[in-house]
Amino acid sequence: MSADATISFTRHAGLIVQLGLVVTLLGCSSILPQSQSHSAAPAEGHFHPKGKAPSEHTLRVLEQARETLPFDDTRDFDEDKKGFIAAPEAWTIQADAGHVAWDMERYKFLLDGKEFPSIHPSLQRQSTLNMNFGLYEVIPGFYQVRGFDLANISFIQSENGWIVFDPLTSAETSRAAKKLVDEHLGERPIVAVVYSHSHGDHWGGVRGIVDEAEVAAGKVQIIAPREFMLHTISENVYAGNAMNRRLFYQYGILLPASPYGHAGQGLAQNISIGNVTLIAPTRVIEKDIEELTVDGVRMIFQNTPGTEAPAEMNTYFPDHKALWMAENVTGTFHNIYTLRGAPVRDALRWSKYISRALHLFGQEAEVVFASHHWPRWGNDRIQEILRGQRDLYANINNQVLHLANQGVTINQIHNVYQTPEGIAEIWANRGYHGSPEHNSRGVVNRFLGYWDANPATLIPLSPADSAPLYVDMMGGAEKIMNRGRSLYDDGQYLLAQEILNKLVHAEPGNQEAKDLLADVYEQIGYQQENPGLRNSYLAGAFELRSGVPGGAQIETTGPDVIRAMSTELFLDFLGIRMDVRKAEGMAFTINLVTPDNGERYIVELSNQTLTNIGGFQADDADLTVTVDRTDLESVMMGAKRLRDLIADGTARAEGDVAVLDQLASTLVSFDSRFEILPGTVGEAALAEREGLEVGATGRHAE
Repeated sequence: MSADATISFTRHAGLIVQLGLVVTLLGCSSILPQSQSHSAAPAEGHFHPKGKAPSEHTLRVLEQARETLPFDDTRDFDEDKKGFIAAPEAWTIQADAGHVAWDMERYKFLLDGKEFPSIHPSLQRQSTLNMNFGLYEVIPGFYQVRGFDLANISFIQSENGWIVFDPLTSAETSRAAKKLVDEHLGERPIVAVVYSHSHGDHWGGVRGIVDEAEVAAGKVQIIAPREFMLHTISENVYAGNAMNRRLFYQYGILLPASPYGHAGQGLAQNISIGNVTLIAPTRVIEKDIEELTVDGVRMIFQNTPGTEAPAEMNTYFPDHKALWMAENVTGTFHNIYTLRGAPVRDALRWSKYISRALHLFGQEAEVVFASHHWPRWGNDRIQEILRGQRDLYANINNQVLHLANQGVTINQIHNVYQTPEGIAEIWANRGYHGSPEHNSRGVVNRFLGYWDANPATLIPLSPADSAPLYVDMMGGAEKIMNRGRSLYDDGQYLLAQEILNKLVHAEPGNQEAKDLLADVYEQIGYQQENPGLRNSYLAGAFELRSGVPGGAQIETTGPDVIRAMSTELFLDFLGIRMDVRKAEGMAFTINLVTPDNGERYIVELSNQTLTNIGGFQADDADLTVTVDRTDLESVMMGAKRLRDLIADGTARAEGDVAVLDQLASTLVSFDSRFEILPGTVGEAALAEREGLEVGATGRHAE
């Protein structure tokens, strides 16, 4: 970066992890079951010219699932459609910026009534249920719009309007949901919005339904759990760019919707890519249990910090016997460890909060509804779901630690731990977001960390350094390829993955090896019930075959989100963006003063490390910059340089302004298309993807 580079929080830095890039590939269609060896022709209708159909071994795995899972329990289908009022005519929602913000049209293949041999039957069942698209009545006065985003938006009728729970990810989808409500239930003003927790798909659409002027005037309350703003902004900043890249895998955002590709996301079909907004809460629920009446609606809030989100709360409506479980109890085993990356969650704590809700409210509740999926009615059914999920999270915590205390390591636990049959036979406990495999490893990591206590893994070689030795000892690439093909043909995909991964790391330019590993990944992906695992394998297969697609960068922030970020967080992230090699020999101290909010910081570069401390000023600072926090936000968004604010008088500087140029010269703008699998970025990868229609078709509106 040049000396006059902007000191800014770049838009693609990953402030909120959200899908910001959609890629359209070649068209796809359903297939008939067929088996083939590794040398078979590409599957008919596959979106990739090298893509394969499910093998006979994969077909057997999926057939066994059909025979053993409780498909005769169809209560979810009855509950899924109960209370349906209307669906919109259009299956897509346009973004204000001109692209498509939401597209259910591309998932209509799930309504064909076919059993797809390339989708795990349990996942296909869940994705079919998630085609619930429209306005539904929960009970009189309680309504949900489902299928407009990753989450549901709920409308609770009050004396003079609506109380809205969780206004989706994007302003456009939230606005479209309100329009559907207006059309069928009559226009009523919104008197309050409740953010159930700190994840972006539960607050990002607020400006689609609420004008901030109405909030400022006291006409609309914004209610949130304690520490909501802190965790909303901070959870995904520091490793945000890496999280965005990993989303390519967990959420399969480079895969087309197809029986061979993206087949739903478990919580819903996908996430919208419109304008992400935020209005700060006007009322924070601070107590563990707190009752509040808003426009005649009595609500009892239960704070549940450190469960599905670091800031989250359930809500009980005692006058209606309706229990809102936020995202603590939905129709899936959720993430203890999330594949995109996030702090590992406390499964036992999560279980205890569910248990508390069960005993506080669940003994009398007659309906339970949540921010994803569909409601359950009747107290027996409610207690079944709450007890099942309570036991699910407690069991994985307790039994994983039981096994760990007998020597089972993080690298073994996923092959040892099994969810008890009584828990697993409840459909709501199946792994449609989290999985027993990666969640069990997460529990070990939470308590014991990544090390398996084998000294050989204390200072391991990097894969690219160790792989050539393995390849040499195995007799070279030809022998590995022959053995890999044999293992593939025998359906021994995990064994094939083990040796082919070594070869690809040793020889990143070996496209034949990458193609065979991609074939292996594809079969493993088809066999997965969990969409995050499926997507990760299929995304890996795509990148091995065609490289990391180009196109626009992921854009994950908007002005509202930037304004909500603390000054300290901004300064911390500058330290992460610094390339220490460029800071060699540099040393300076900057005082930063923001008079409008009374903040003072020392920013110091020493030992090739940038640090900051709030509440202090240095007597011998090289530079003191005084700028209102509201003006600093333009720098944080990348719209202006701090130098520009000084030049036009918006900011005042005392001392050596040249230190700003020194700082700027060390900063790196992260690229969210960095290489994960060997040989997927570069000339060879670019040549491989010629002929594929790959490119960004959506972005966040500014």
